[in-house]
Amino acid sequence: MGKTKAIITGIGGYLPDYILDNEELSRMVDTNDEWIMARVGIKERRILKEEGIGTSYMARKAAKELLDKTGVDPDSIDALIVATTTADYRFPSTASVVLGKLGLRNAFAFDLSAACCGFLYAFDMVAKMIESGTYKKVLLIGAEKMSSMTDYKDRATCPLFGDGAAAVLVEATEEEGIGYTDSYFRTDGKGLPYLHMKAGGSVSPASHFTVDHRLHYIYQEGRTVFRFAVTNMSEDCEIIAKRNGLDKNNIAYVVPHQANMRIIEAVGKRLELPEEKVLVNIEHVGNTSAASIPLALWEHEKKLKKGDNIILTAFGAGFVHGASYLKWAYDGADKAMK
Repeated sequence: MGKTKAIITGIGGYLPDYILDNEELSRMVDTNDEWIMARVGIKERRILKEEGIGTSYMARKAAKELLDKTGVDPDSIDALIVATTTADYRFPSTASVVLGKLGLRNAFAFDLSAACCGFLYAFDMVAKMIESGTYKKVLLIGAEKMSSMTDYKDRATCPLFGDGAAAVLVEATEEEGIGYTDSYFRTDGKGLPYLHMKAGGSVSPASHFTVDHRLHYIYQEGRTVFRFAVTNMSEDCEIIAKRNGLDKNNIAYVVPHQANMRIIEAVGKRLELPEEKVLVNIEHVGNTSAASIPLALWEHEKKLKKGDNIILTAFGAGFVHGASYLKWAYDGADKAMK
C-alpha cells in the first residue's frame, strides 16, 4: 500500500456579473486608467452589487459549479472549509451557511482566516487531514467580498480589490507521482501597523465614531507592504524549489497571490521564469485575497497537465506568507468547463 497523499480533483469558480473598470472608478475617485495600470496592473474588477447577499453566496456558486463538473456525491464529502476575511457574519461561520445551502449531510464546516494566505494555509491543513487517513474528500473554498471593506474614496486602495470565489475538491490517492508534496510558511507579527482594518473587532467595536471616521475599511501602507511581499514570496518560493529539486526548467507554473502586477512580475524574475509560467488573472479580476489563487487555477485549468510541478505562493495581512508545492493530478483540458 502506497503513501496517502492529497490531490485536487476539480475546480469551480464564480465571479459576479458587475464589472467595475478603471473608467468608472475614475469618476468615483481622483485616479485614471494610466495611473492604476502603471502601479498595480489592474484594468477591471468584479463587484457583488446585489443587496442582502455576501461571501457565502459566491462560495456556494463556486462549490455548485465544482460539484456539477466533478459529479461527486455531496453526501461523500467529509468537510467543508471556507478561507475568507470577509465572513457573512461574526458568527456563525460562512462555511456553515454554505454547507446548509448545498445540503451536505455528512460533513462538518468551519472558516479559516489568514488574509490573502487563507487558501494557501487551508490547503496545507486539508492535505494533512487527508494524509491522516481520517478524511477522504474535503471541499475547500476561497471566497471574498472585498468590496464590503473597500473605501471608494481612497485612491490608493480602492483600485486594488475585487470580489469572487473558487472551490477545489481535495481527495486522497495512493498513486505515485502526483499530490501535495511540501510547504513553507512563516508569519511576521510586526506587520499589523501597515495593513489592517482599524475598527470592527474587539479592540475597537463599531460605534458612531468609528463609522463617522471611516475606520471600517482597509488601511494599507503600500510601499512597506510591497517590499515585504516581494521579498517574502520570492524567498519562500526559492526555499520550496531548492529543497525539492525544482528550477526554471522543471517548474511548470507558479501561481502567486494576485495582489499587484509589479509584485507578481518581481517574483517571476527572481525565479528566472518566463512570463508564460506565471499564472495571472489580476488585470480583469483584481486582488480577491483568499480567493485569488484558486480563481487563477480555475481560469487556467485547461493549461494544467497531470504531473506538472506547481508552486503556490501568497503574502497577506499580519505579514503571513508562504509557498506550497504540488504535482498536479489531472489533465485540466479534460475537466474544464467548455
